Amino acid sequence: MGSDEATRRQQVIDVLTQAFDDLLRTDPRGFRTKFRKMAADPFAFYRGSACLFYADMAEVEDRWADDRTSRVWIHGDLHAENFGTYMNAAGLLVFDVNDFDEAYLGHFSWDLRRFVASLALMGWQKALPEDDVRSLAARFLHAYVDQVRRYDETEDDLDEFALRLDNTEGAVHDVLQAARALTRIGLLESMTVVADRQRRFVDGPTARHLNASERSMVLAAFDRYLETIPESKRSGRQVFYDVKDVVASTGFGIGSAGLPAYNVLIEGYNQALENDIVLSMKQGNRPAVSQVVTDKRIGDFFEHDGHRTVVSQRALQVHTDQFLGWTTIDGTGFVVAELSPYEADLDWSEITEPDEMAPLLEDLGRATAKVHCASDEDSDEELVEFQTEEAILAVIGDQEQDFVDDLVEFAMAYAGTARRDHALFVDAFRAGEIAGLSAIQ
Repeated sequence: MGSDEATRRQQVIDVLTQAFDDLLRTDPRGFRTKFRKMAADPFAFYRGSACLFYADMAEVEDRWADDRTSRVWIHGDLHAENFGTYMNAAGLLVFDVNDFDEAYLGHFSWDLRRFVASLALMGWQKALPEDDVRSLAARFLHAYVDQVRRYDETEDDLDEFALRLDNTEGAVHDVLQAARALTRIGLLESMTVVADRQRRFVDGPTARHLNASERSMVLAAFDRYLETIPESKRSGRQVFYDVKDVVASTGFGIGSAGLPAYNVLIEGYNQALENDIVLSMKQGNRPAVSQVVTDKRIGDFFEHDGHRTVVSQRALQVHTDQFLGWTTIDGTGFVVAELSPYEADLDWSEITEPDEMAPLLEDLGRATAKVHCASDEDSDEELVEFQTEEAILAVIGDQEQDFVDDLVEFAMAYAGTARRDHALFVDAFRAGEIAGLSAIQ
């Protein structure tokens, strides 16, 4: 191993260890599982290592960042698999960016760089020619800039722009149709049983009932959460928020290993058993972006990472989940949201040809522009006091092609870096060099 490779290997180890230090110590088994998932392939590694990406971004001179475009609301972990469906507060099925656990303020281009690098990784794994990958990344970026211009130039209410059943086709329309076929009772039957005419959770590998003191602690946190639901979204029904059961839960994705979480079953719209609602109460995590954004005003604005996640999501998503809110347990922030039965993720496994991917990437570019430029009516915008679309267009100016070319070149180069980092990570993990975690334990 050359000296440069050894230096990079140690950097990968150090960044991962620093980012996950507390959770590595509290849940080593969970992190062995997380790291094994990351070891599967370069894309899985990239998904789970946003901390390494932002450590690298701290060293990149970003010509598209100025006083404004370096401090806008960003998703923080935008990659090709972080898109899917949700039922918005207006009752419409929408295809959009999802998973806001890493949301923060930073360079708008960081979201775009992270996405196009993920696309380049995916293209490599699908054995697409490099020219096709470059063309697809450019399609995404041009669609993004075009949609930002629409926000800046039109007087129409583009906050209401959304990818829906009535205005989509192809892969996006297919995933919306799949979500439409899902049912609340289907979700409930996968997690609960009805016994003595009452619905309750089922204990299993990913759920366990709480002892009396734990239950009391979670119920007190739930009461605090109710105060954070905006008045415009709070239900006035008498029984709506009545708690029927609570369990501790596990089994979240690559990014959430080790984070305490609970599921709360509430009465919902009425006392009919098929209308019960499951809420997720998950500990907020420290966002990777905050490693490199050191503006004290931003850090001090948030009470904790539960509050930060919710405020950020409301700033990035129109018509957010009516249950979205935050709470604390032992002083630690938690995010509360509905475990929706209508969520379906974009599945890239059957999308293999460039001509199938191109229109999809245009949709994803428009959806990304939407999260940067539009927000929920209950959003707290105190940290961003300007129009994001105007700031982005001002920094791009008449250099759209230069902007696209710059980010495409970055994508191709960083995808290569991620592939090499994946190999270094696998070797280090197998050798037991990451925070004392042995891959064979």
